[in-house]
Amino acid sequence: MIGRGATVDALSAQLRRSTLLTIVGPGGVGKTSVALAVAQGLLGSYHDGTLFVDLAPIGDPLLVPSALASLLKVAVQSADPTLGLIGFLENKQMLLVLDSCEHVLSIASSFAERLLANCPEISILATSREPLRADGEYLLRLPPLEVPPPRQHPRTAFEALSFSAVQLFVERASAALNGYQLTDVDAPVVAEICRTLEGNPLAIELAAGRAGVFGVEGLGSRLDNRFQILKGGRRAALPRHQTLRATLDWSYELLSREEQAILQRLAMLAGHFTLEAAGAVAKDDSIRVSEVVDGVASLVEKSLISADIDGPTASYRLLDTTRAYAHEKLVEAGEFQQLARRHAEYHLGYLQRTEADWANQDTIDWVGAYGGLIDNVRAAIDWAFAPAGDAEIGIALTIAALPLWLNMSLIDECRRRVGVALESCGDCANQSPRQRMQLLTALGVALYSIGPGPAAKAAWLEALEIAESLDDWDYRLRALWGLWVVCVTGGRHRPGLSLAKRFASTAAKAVDPVASLIGERLVGTSLHFLGEQENGKRRVERMIDKSDASNSRTQITRFQFDQSSAANAYLARILWLQGRPDQARRAAERSVAQAQALNHSLSLCYSLGSAACPIALLAGDLTAAERSVSMLIELSARNVLALWHIMGRCFRGILDIKRGDHDVGLPLLGAALGALHESGFTLYHTAALAEFAEGRCRSDRRRACSD
Repeated sequence: MIGRGATVDALSAQLRRSTLLTIVGPGGVGKTSVALAVAQGLLGSYHDGTLFVDLAPIGDPLLVPSALASLLKVAVQSADPTLGLIGFLENKQMLLVLDSCEHVLSIASSFAERLLANCPEISILATSREPLRADGEYLLRLPPLEVPPPRQHPRTAFEALSFSAVQLFVERASAALNGYQLTDVDAPVVAEICRTLEGNPLAIELAAGRAGVFGVEGLGSRLDNRFQILKGGRRAALPRHQTLRATLDWSYELLSREEQAILQRLAMLAGHFTLEAAGAVAKDDSIRVSEVVDGVASLVEKSLISADIDGPTASYRLLDTTRAYAHEKLVEAGEFQQLARRHAEYHLGYLQRTEADWANQDTIDWVGAYGGLIDNVRAAIDWAFAPAGDAEIGIALTIAALPLWLNMSLIDECRRRVGVALESCGDCANQSPRQRMQLLTALGVALYSIGPGPAAKAAWLEALEIAESLDDWDYRLRALWGLWVVCVTGGRHRPGLSLAKRFASTAAKAVDPVASLIGERLVGTSLHFLGEQENGKRRVERMIDKSDASNSRTQITRFQFDQSSAANAYLARILWLQGRPDQARRAAERSVAQAQALNHSLSLCYSLGSAACPIALLAGDLTAAERSVSMLIELSARNVLALWHIMGRCFRGILDIKRGDHDVGLPLLGAALGALHESGFTLYHTAALAEFAEGRCRSDRRRACSD
């Protein structure tokens, strides 16, 4: 038993208070193993001992009492064998373990109720893939083993072995690979295997056994074909535990035909889904939405769907292994293409229907309400751009999903998805200039994350041309903003100031108060770079003073960052240059706090890279610099924001140099400067070069003195 000690202790304690306890969970999660461990631990607590009754081989539910009678060697003389058992057990103190009740639920439930009503010293511990729903039943849903959190790969074997799923894999792999020991190199791979198998002990045991055939790396790369790979379990295991497919076959065959149809259709839904989505995707002429809802409830009880009822709206998901199995059944039934189109059309319609609500929620509420859509949107877009899909739906879905990527800081994914959509535009008979303009705008935003080079400028220029031909004020402003960014980050501040003023003038004509305030920030920022600090400060402060009017989610969708936190970042830079260090640091702190409150990673990177890191370094506050630089590097790496990661490495190199660690800091800063130049981001290049030169001088003087 690995990772189940606390559960066994809790169940043992509960059995002293409850006479009927059922361990519920999906196949392979370890219900039987836990029940046996509990029974073993309680051997001395029952005068007449414990008895394990395996109900799995019983085909006829009416034979449940006879199975127990046979083990107890009680002769059954009447048509009602339960009466004879009651007579035998009524004065006994015993724990009965009824294992695998899911296929004989009705009889097992009534049998348990009758025994417990007439035998006061009897306790029953049952295992099942769904509750018995018997009177007085206490349920424990057995969770999977612990796995590392998503997107957090253990860096060492020691760190990986803190998770029980990894411990189980290593123990079983040791037998298959002649004393296998987890290394730091293998740790991330094994963690990902356990995460892919969602901590299911049976699946992990089967996987570890196959590590002797494929090796750890090879096994990890083959889990997409898990039903073919994960077989060959222990010979002593029950037949349904010999392979992963057999485990799911057992559960699937116990479902009604309607439940089977609903389960395989729900395989279209990736990640978390709502009852509304389930009904829209799984219904047809023979299965109504209300029947889909009932089916979801039944599949939750049968441990084939997991439910999350903690949030304001309940959500559901199929475990990945169950979903892969159900997907195979869907393909076998010849329904995949029909369901994939229905799934894509539903999510396109949902995104378009709810677009108006997106601007009126703060980030945390917004992510809670819409962030769960991302996996289904990805699946729908993947189908749409596949050879048998529908590229027109894919293009519309990509555009409708842009706020998802931008508000969740998934900029690299946005860039890749938009690129695919743009490539497909030329192949669509109904190509729309508006759609191309929207995609080009998104591409310009996304390209900023890797460097605002010629490709970004070309995207913005074409987007502006289309916006002007369509007389679209909103996208004209977006394109002007993008072109301003290209100028400023490329060190072309005079043209940048002209674009900023053009942006402000266009916003005024469009009667767009939010954009007008942003125009003040753009002009103020350009003036700052041109050395006009007081004029720049006045402009930036004008926006900050009216920031409530610009506190809209549309800022991020339209202009990439939260503009209020960006304004405070540049106010901090101006105040520093004006010789007001304390005020500058407070403005930088406000900028970071605003971005953190929004929970928007890209805005936070902007605040850290533009103000918090450089000002802490200039002030010589190396503790604050360490905190901000570490945050920027970690955040940019986690969200694949390449440009900000380069910036973080620049600041790390400068910090090392200021600490006197020139041998580490100078190579790091030199490499980061090269990457910054290649990206076309020259905004802070000169300042970083100055730090590099000063560090080289100090390093050379130190070497000269030591010689």
